[in-house]
Amino acid sequence: MSYRLYIPGPLTISESINQAMGKPMVGHRSKDFVALYEDMQPKLKKMFMTQDPVYLGTSSAWGVMEGALRNVCRKGVLNCMNGAFSDKWNDVAKRCGKYAEALQFDWGKPVDPEAVRKALATGKFDCITFIHSETSTGTLSPIADIMAVVREFPDVISIADSVSSFSTLPINKDELGVDILLTGSQKALALPPGLAIFAVSERARERAKQMTDRGYYFDLIEFHDNHSKGMTPSTPCISLLFGLQHRLIEVEAEGLENRYERHRRLNEQVRAWAFGKGFSLLPEAQFATRGLNCFKNDRNVDLERLNKILKSRHKLVIDGGYGKLKGKTFRISNMGDETDATIATLIAALNDGLAEQGM
Repeated sequence: MSYRLYIPGPLTISESINQAMGKPMVGHRSKDFVALYEDMQPKLKKMFMTQDPVYLGTSSAWGVMEGALRNVCRKGVLNCMNGAFSDKWNDVAKRCGKYAEALQFDWGKPVDPEAVRKALATGKFDCITFIHSETSTGTLSPIADIMAVVREFPDVISIADSVSSFSTLPINKDELGVDILLTGSQKALALPPGLAIFAVSERARERAKQMTDRGYYFDLIEFHDNHSKGMTPSTPCISLLFGLQHRLIEVEAEGLENRYERHRRLNEQVRAWAFGKGFSLLPEAQFATRGLNCFKNDRNVDLERLNKILKSRHKLVIDGGYGKLKGKTFRISNMGDETDATIATLIAALNDGLAEQGM
C-alpha cells in the first residue's frame, strides 16, 4: 500500500522523477557520466549560492556529517545541539576520536550566537557544527548571526547541515562564509534517500590536506580531484543522479524565488489550520522552519489513532513526533512537490481524523 508522505522525509516521489531515474545506465567513468555531472554543476552552484565546487556522494547526509569531521577537525569541535540530529553529531564526533564539546540548548530553541562566541573564545576548537533547520523540532537557527560570530575566529572551519532547509529558503553559502554546507536528497529536493550533496570551501580543503586520518570514502581531496574530471571518487548511485538532474531542471523552471515563496505559503497554510484547531508551534514562530511544522500536541490527540485514520481513509501519513518528543508533538511536511491543492487535501483529511476524536 502506498501513502502520500507528509512526514519530514523521505517524501513522495513524483512520477517525473521516477521516470528520470529509469534512464538507461551509463558507466561512471564514461563521457556520458561526465556530461551528466558537469551539466548539474551550474544549477547546483546557483542553489547553494556559491562559486565553490558541489560534490555528490552516495550516502545519507550523515556520511558527509561524519566525514567532514575527519577532514577538518584537528584540535577540537564545538557541536551546537538543539535537537535529536544536532545532539547526535556530538556522539558521532566522539566516536571518530575527536575532542568534542556540546553547546546544548533546549529542544525547540535555536542556537544562540552569543553562546557560540563565548565557547569559541576559549580557543579549544578549530571547527564547529550546527544544523540550520533541526528537523526533529522544526527549529530554524539564525545562520547569518551564527556565521557572523564564526567569522571572528579565522581558524574555525564551519560545517552546517541544511538538510531540511535547502531550497525552501535562500542560504547564501559564500556570503555567509560557511565552509562545508551539506544537504541530502530525501527532503525538500523530494528525491529518494541516499544522495549527499555538499559544497566545500578552499579553506576546508586546505585543512583536509593537513589531516592524515581523513579516510578515503569521504576524503575531500579525493572528491575535489575527481570533481575536476567531472567524476566522483567511487561508483555513485547513477540513477539518483539522473533524478537530481531532472529535479534541477524543474527547480530552474519554477524559479528559486517562486520555490521559496511556495514553501512559505504552504507552511503558513498548515500553521493557520493548526492554530485554528488549538495547537501551537514548538519553537517560537520567528525560529520555525519553512519546510515543515512541529506542533505541540496541546489537545492530547491520540496521534497513533489519527495516523491510522489518515492511512486507511485518505492514504496519507504525518509524523507523530521524534525521539523524546514522540506523542508530545507532531510534524507535518510541506516540502518538495506540495501544492495548494495537496495541502488542502491534507487539511481536509486531518479535519476528518480529528473529528473521530471529537475535535
